Amino acid sequence: MSHVSSKGLYYTIFISLIILTGVTVAIARVDLGAWNTPIALAVAAVKATLVILFFMGVRNNTPLTKVVAASGFLWLIILFGITMGDYLTRSWLGIPGR
Repeated sequence: MSHVSSKGLYYTIFISLIILTGVTVAIARVDLGAWNTPIALAVAAVKATLVILFFMGVRNNTPLTKVVAASGFLWLIILFGITMGDYLTRSWLGIPGR
């Protein structure tokens, strides 16, 4: 049995995504120092979650689909962690000529 969401829900999610895009633009114009990137990534994560849950239909799908979607995010977090670990430890080796 499939679940059909109302048009109002989709319009609400769409308006939320437009507002969050405006928040992203506003954050880019304000200097928050080191907090610019984490706040922008948090807003992007909220937008991605809304798209995945509602527009891609993961919210009303089978448990296996939810596990696959969650494992994709887990893998993304692992890759970000490995990348940041590499980036943050680059200065430990020293660069010849500096």
